[in-house]
Amino acid sequence: MITLHHLNNSRSQRILWLFEELGLDYDIVKHQRDSVTRLAPDALKAIHPLGKSPVIVDKGRTIFESGAIIDYVIDQYGAGRLRPAAGTSDFIDYQQWLHFAEGSAMLPLLMAMYVSRLGEAGAPLHPRIGSQIADHLSFMEGHLQGRDFIIGSDLTGADINNVFVLEAAASGGRLADYPTLTAYLARMQGRDAYKRGLERGGVYALGA
Repeated sequence: MITLHHLNNSRSQRILWLFEELGLDYDIVKHQRDSVTRLAPDALKAIHPLGKSPVIVDKGRTIFESGAIIDYVIDQYGAGRLRPAAGTSDFIDYQQWLHFAEGSAMLPLLMAMYVSRLGEAGAPLHPRIGSQIADHLSFMEGHLQGRDFIIGSDLTGADINNVFVLEAAASGGRLADYPTLTAYLARMQGRDAYKRGLERGGVYALGA
């Protein structure tokens, strides 16, 4: 059976959602952040040397990185669901958007979080970081106008990967000027499988 090493308030919540959309049987090993440092526990380093989550173990293999996990799980268990057919134009778009989440969109959000901890010393960086966040969110806002999903007419792994980006942005109060993204996020969070993932994972409060 597939096992997810789940860290509270982390990207592994998207993998729980993925599992629930596919109706998989799976085990969860829960890891808890330190209440002061917010860092993952050392126990997670026994699974992944960097101590990061999500990490899955399946068929004797350990797999890390959200995009790689989503690809693997859909390959192994999707039965044609949650991504366009290989070789199609939609599949190329799907791959771009699947990797956009971590390859582009999350970086300025992470920079904003870390630089904010510098206090006044980080002030000169805020305008540049803020403009980068705005650029990425505006790009997503424009793409999603008139669409229910990022690619095609149904949910894909690209949606699952990018919703975490929007949750991270929302936790910092950054979605107020993006009505399309706000409505899209609410639709995704309203899915039954998303809610089941929350139930399995426990408290989920980014930015807390």
